[in-house]
Amino acid sequence: HRRDFTTLDVPAQLAADLALLTAHRTDLVTDRVRTVNRLRDVLTGMFPALERAFDYSARKGALVLLTGYQTPAALRRRGLNRLASWLVNRGVRDADNVAAAAVAAAQAQHTALPGEDTAAQIVADLATQVIALDDRLGRIDRQIRDVFRTHPQAEIIESLPGMGPILGAEFVVAAGDMTAYADAGHLASAAGLVPVPRDSGRRTGNLHRPKRYSRRLRRVFYLSAQTSIIRDGPNREYYLKKRGEGCKHVQAVIALARRRTSVLWALLRDDRAFTATPPITQTA
Repeated sequence: HRRDFTTLDVPAQLAADLALLTAHRTDLVTDRVRTVNRLRDVLTGMFPALERAFDYSARKGALVLLTGYQTPAALRRRGLNRLASWLVNRGVRDADNVAAAAVAAAQAQHTALPGEDTAAQIVADLATQVIALDDRLGRIDRQIRDVFRTHPQAEIIESLPGMGPILGAEFVVAAGDMTAYADAGHLASAAGLVPVPRDSGRRTGNLHRPKRYSRRLRRVFYLSAQTSIIRDGPNREYYLKKRGEGCKHVQAVIALARRRTSVLWALLRDDRAFTATPPITQTA
């Protein structure tokens, strides 16, 4: 394997900017997860049927609904048609189905629980916070994308299926100077994708994940591998091959992630974009 990396001049300011932006994004994601969990907890104690009706982690329309209506009685008073119109006026997609699910949940609960009014105010406030966090995440994602694409090898990193600008920026920050890795195996080892033996006098072949590795780098390769298997191509084919060999889902994704470290390392070494078919090497 060749080990000569293309010489790159990556500005220190670019690396610093990406480190700050990705760290801030991680904090925002953590805040969002905590706020959604708190929202679901309060809603479960007040209006369990509505809590079960939607995925509040992914559906913005349900969050918009909670900014205006939080109790069964309020939803029944509004009615299906008026609620759907209210949602449409606030830009909610699939407003009819959101309204139908909410009204159906309201019809399933006719008991007003103690503290309902206070809980309703908290739910509305938490839903507003989640929507605001989503807006902030959208802005910082665009900022990360714009900064990342000024990196001299951004196009190469993004060419690998499943590796978008956010994960690409995370990779740049977590991996650092690529010349620090003697080969693809060292990159995979740094990401915790190379099992190490923990043999004893009685057992051999006892392989485990290493104790010291970059969890951030491992997350980048795992998530990008998981995303890459959604569409047909060499990544999905390799994943299905591993599943056919008896690997469980997580094992197959980790095996794919390990393979992708070699691919990305070679792409960055040769300064070329990913192609579904390997390039033809010319010999003298």
